[in-house]
Amino acid sequence: MQHVLVLNASYEPLNVCSLRRAHVLLIKGKAEVVETLERPLRAAAGTYPWPHVIRLLTYVRVPRIVQRKISRRALFARDGWRCVYCGTASGRLTLDHVIPRSRGGGSEWENVVTSCAPCNLRKGNRLPHEINMVLPQPPRPPAPVLFIRLATPKIPQRWEHYLSSYGQAQSPPPEAVPLAA
Repeated sequence: MQHVLVLNASYEPLNVCSLRRAHVLLIKGKAEVVETLERPLRAAAGTYPWPHVIRLLTYVRVPRIVQRKISRRALFARDGWRCVYCGTASGRLTLDHVIPRSRGGGSEWENVVTSCAPCNLRKGNRLPHEINMVLPQPPRPPAPVLFIRLATPKIPQRWEHYLSSYGQAQSPPPEAVPLAA
C-alpha cells in the first residue's frame, strides 16, 4: 500500500494516510500537494500528480495533553530497541516497571522501560537505586513522530526532512504543486 505523509498547515508532521485518502483530501480542497512522485496517478477522470507529501490547508489543533496508549512496540522503539539498564540490543527484550506495580507503579509512559531479561530478573520487585541500577534518563512519553515512523515499514528518504526537523522552525518548500496536471 502506498503511504502519504500528512503535514499540518504549519508543516508539522501529523499522520500517514493511504494514497486514496490523500487524493480525497486533495479533491475536496482540504489539502495541497507538497511533494510528488515521478509517476502520474491515472484515473478515469484524468491524470493527477502522485502525492508523496501533502499539507492540510487549515491548521488542525493537536491536543498535547492527551497521550497515546502505551504499547510494547512503541516502548521498544522509544528506547531504541535496547535495554535501558545495560544497553544491550541482543537477547530477549521485556518491559520493566521502574516503580513496580506491587509498590504502586502504574503502566504509564513515565514508568515503563525496555529491559533485557537478565536485568529485569535482577531488578525484580525493587527500585533501581536499591540494587545500584541507573536509568540514563527518566522515561517520558515518545515524540509524536515516533508513531509516524512505526506506521510506515520503511520511511522514504524524502520524508526525513519533515520528520527530522520536527519541532524546529522551518521554512516551507518554495511552492506547492497544484492538483490538476
